[in-house]
Amino acid sequence: MLFFVALSSSFAQFGLITSLSDVARHFGAVVAGAQSFRSQVGLSGSQVGLGLGLVRAASLLALPVTAWADHRGRRHLMGGSLLVGLVMTAVAAGSPGYWWFVVLFALARPLLTTASALTQVLAVEMSSTDSRVTHLAVLAAGAGVGAGLSALIHGLVRGPQAFRWLFAVALAPAIVAPWVTRRIAEPPAAVRPAAARLGVVPPALRPRLAVVVVLTFVAAVVTGPANSYAFVYGEGVLHLGAGTVAAIVTTSGAAGLVGLLFGRRWSQTLGRRVTVAIGMSTLAVAACATYAGGPVLFAVGYFIGIGGAGIVTPASNALGTEIFPHSFRATAVGWAIVAAVIGATAGLVLFGSLADLGLGSGTSVLRLPALITFVPLLPVLVLLRRLPETRGVELDAPGLAPL
Repeated sequence: MLFFVALSSSFAQFGLITSLSDVARHFGAVVAGAQSFRSQVGLSGSQVGLGLGLVRAASLLALPVTAWADHRGRRHLMGGSLLVGLVMTAVAAGSPGYWWFVVLFALARPLLTTASALTQVLAVEMSSTDSRVTHLAVLAAGAGVGAGLSALIHGLVRGPQAFRWLFAVALAPAIVAPWVTRRIAEPPAAVRPAAARLGVVPPALRPRLAVVVVLTFVAAVVTGPANSYAFVYGEGVLHLGAGTVAAIVTTSGAAGLVGLLFGRRWSQTLGRRVTVAIGMSTLAVAACATYAGGPVLFAVGYFIGIGGAGIVTPASNALGTEIFPHSFRATAVGWAIVAAVIGATAGLVLFGSLADLGLGSGTSVLRLPALITFVPLLPVLVLLRRLPETRGVELDAPGLAPL
């Protein structure tokens, strides 16, 4: 049941990325034969980056919604957020202009983000120590399937209005979402009374939360532009067919599955922290290769990047939830969402602005923006040493209490 929620929320959110090249062409102006980013794509890098950044920024509203799950329970909040988010995504099919498109997606994004975050919390709280990373890997696979379905539909349904059909498909999971979410159990631990302010964590937990926030911010600066510009770059700059780019994205699911298997294994043997470091380093290097220039590097870099994301996802989700007590676990995840939103927004705006500077041309137009955006952030991963290792440790164990 949680797999369905992860799949549906990912499908709706990834639709923004898969359709972005079509949307840019539809609402912008492509100039044949020109070499700048705007002339090849239809909109400027700043417009694309700002639009994506605003949608990401809307996810900040997920903090109070997710934190409310610590007071009123997980299941009902997750189900309601998923349903309304899917409906709002379908409404975006009628966008009359680019900024309408951005606004409608921005309304859906915090709700879909909340639903996705609460699947992780529920999976952690309803799993044993031995099965926890496996369940998180399954949820990550569900998110990957949702993203793959979005890419597949984008590749199969073509035409000037194809992106509208992609958004409208979100109505299908919305119809069955209430039936599915009613069958998800609430964790047995009692929720605490509502605090005066949502989102507040005890002082003893704040240093640990600060490290998680910084690491999440850094990861999002990389993953935001690395994922979001793939279709724009592949179709608009490399001039690959929509079906070709969709095939690359869809078949990369195999690399993601391999990454999940390695991530699951290493999380249980090497530990969560080492696995996160390996996955994030792989993802950053692969992102640089993706935008280095040429179809081969694009495909290889994207495949390796998806594999790196598969490695890091179950380990980071486990670590980011296991180190906090039940009564503040959803709140901590909400703050991680805030960090991810700000990081992705910063990465998108920086990446798009660098693209507009003309640091390259032709197929290498995004090579230097990628290097400048991604590589300097890798040393921050040393902060992982400041977090406790949770491999083999039960939830809320005394050994996880902050010093």
